[in-house]
Amino acid sequence: MSHVVLLGDSIFDNAPYIGDTPDLVRQLRQHLPHGSKATLNAIDVSTTEDVHKQLRRLPKDASHLIVSAGGNDALGSSNILNAPARSTAEALLELAGIANQFEHKYQRMLTEVLAYELPTAICTVYYPRFADWALQTVAVTGLTVFNDCIIRAAFAHGIPLLDLRFICTDEGDYANSIEPSSQGGEDRLCDLEGAGM
Repeated sequence: MSHVVLLGDSIFDNAPYIGDTPDLVRQLRQHLPHGSKATLNAIDVSTTEDVHKQLRRLPKDASHLIVSAGGNDALGSSNILNAPARSTAEALLELAGIANQFEHKYQRMLTEVLAYELPTAICTVYYPRFADWALQTVAVTGLTVFNDCIIRAAFAHGIPLLDLRFICTDEGDYANSIEPSSQGGEDRLCDLEGAGM
């Protein structure tokens, strides 16, 4: 039987945000075939660089790995959204530098994950749900460079990609402007099953 391990951040470790409703790992356990297991190694507020610590706690019988990381890396760089720039070119160069740093970190993390030679899927960073239209638009645009790195990594390594931008699309998928709800967890599980996890 399979033993799915969730790695990454609060996209999987969403219990602190959803009250008494089921968190994602509990939902996943209900969806898996009888005898299969799911383990939550993901930790809220983790960045891409934190995944290597989560791998140290990998169960010996782990059979599948799913990684959702990058959202907190993007949050850590969000000050660029309000930074002054003398030109559009200057702003784009700053964004390109952030993207290059993230890509290096993400590739290093993914190389470590894939070294376990287990079926692995990775997730894009889903869009936030800010009430302010301008902030939402700028945030979505900024996330493009992070998601581009993740998408290219999936294609380069030939592994399944769960594009959360197309999964978490409803107001009810969010517990707040940036955290997933229990409903969002159910939506993601349908995609996990489609990815053969």
